[in-house]
Amino acid sequence: MNIELLHTEVQHFIDTNLKTNLPDLVLKGSPFERVSIQELAEQILCKSKCLNKLPTYFQTNKIYYPKTVNIEQTSSEATAQYKSTLVRGKSLIDLTGGFGVDSLFFARQLKYVTHCEIDKELSQIVVYNLSLMGVENIRCENEDGISFLQKQMAQYDWIYIDPSRRDEQKTKVFKLEDCQPDITLHLDTLLKYSNKIMIKLSPFLDIHATISKLKFIKEFHVVALRNEVKELIVIIEKGFEGQCKLKTVNIKTGKLDAFEGLFPSHAKSIFSLPKTYLYEPNSAILKAGLFNEVSFQLSLNKLHKNSHLYTSDRLIEFPGRSFEIIAIHKYNRKQIKKDFSNKKANITTRNFNESVAQIRKKTGIKEGGIDYLFFTTDQENRTIMIHCKKV
Repeated sequence: MNIELLHTEVQHFIDTNLKTNLPDLVLKGSPFERVSIQELAEQILCKSKCLNKLPTYFQTNKIYYPKTVNIEQTSSEATAQYKSTLVRGKSLIDLTGGFGVDSLFFARQLKYVTHCEIDKELSQIVVYNLSLMGVENIRCENEDGISFLQKQMAQYDWIYIDPSRRDEQKTKVFKLEDCQPDITLHLDTLLKYSNKIMIKLSPFLDIHATISKLKFIKEFHVVALRNEVKELIVIIEKGFEGQCKLKTVNIKTGKLDAFEGLFPSHAKSIFSLPKTYLYEPNSAILKAGLFNEVSFQLSLNKLHKNSHLYTSDRLIEFPGRSFEIIAIHKYNRKQIKKDFSNKKANITTRNFNESVAQIRKKTGIKEGGIDYLFFTTDQENRTIMIHCKKV
C-alpha cells in the first residue's frame, strides 16, 4: 500500500478524473512526487468500476482500491447481500477473502467473521478499508485459508469459499477441478471444521455436472443481476441426503424474482399453440433448466419442448418478461419484410434456425421500438413469428 494515495489532494485528483481518458492522463505523468501515474490510473479505473458494482465503497471517502483484477473478481454488493441472507448462526470463515465484499455483508448478519487472504497487500487493503468503514467484527488473516483452518482447529457455523478461477498463467478457468483451491479434493477437510459450506462458482459451469462431483448438496442457487447470471452458489450441509433444491433469483432494482424446483425434477410440461399472453423466463431459470417446472408450477402451456416460451389466456405474475400477443404469423421472410422493413422492433429467437442478426439482415427490421417479435417453433414444429407488446 502506498499511503500517499490517501492524502486529500490525491483523492481529489482521483475523483475529478473518474471520467477522464486514462491513456491521455497517463501520458501527462503524475503531478505528485510520491505517487506514480500508474498508481493513480489504477485507483481511478478501479473506483470507476465500483460506481454501480460497489456503491458503498464508491460513496465512502478515502477507500483504497486494489489491483483491477481483484475488483473484476469480487462479488457485487447486490449478490453479496443476497448470499448474506442465506446464512444463520454466529460465526463464518471466508477462506478466499479477496477484496472483502462478501465478508463485509456476512458481518452484517453474523457476530464473527474471519477473512483469510494470502496476498499480503490485498489483506492490508481490506484491514484499512474495514477500519475506515467502522467494521469491528471481521478478523483479517494474511494466510492461506485452508492452512489457517487446519492450524486453528476451530469450529465455525459456516465456511465460505470462492475458488480462484485463474490458473498459474492467469488464464481464466471454469471447471471445478481447475479452480484453486480444488473443492473436490478439500471438501472432506472443510467438513471437519463446519457442518455448512457455501461455495461460489463460475456462472459458466454445468449445473448437473457440478452436482455430480460434490456430496451433501442441500441447495444450488443460480444468481442473476438484471437478467445476467453472475454466480452459482452451492450450499452443502454435512450428512444431508435429501433432494437438492435448485433455486433461481434475478436481482432487480427493488425486487427479487425468485423461482425454485427440485433436482432432479420430475415435472412435465403441457403444450399448446400460442394463446393470449406470452412469457419468457429470466436468465437464471434458463441457466437452471427448470423448463418443465415453470409449466407445471405456474399452470402455463409451453410452445415446444425446446422453445422455452410459455403461454396462457390469463395474465399472471411471471419471473421474467410478459407480453400480450398481437398476432401470430407463419415464418415468411418476404411477408415480414413487406410488413416491417425499415420499421423498428425488438427481436428474440428461441428454438429457431436463424440468428437475430440474420433475421435483421434479411428483413430490414431495425433495432428498438415498442414492438416485440419472437421467432420460434410451435408444438407442431412450424416456424412462426409472434408479434407482441410488453405488459
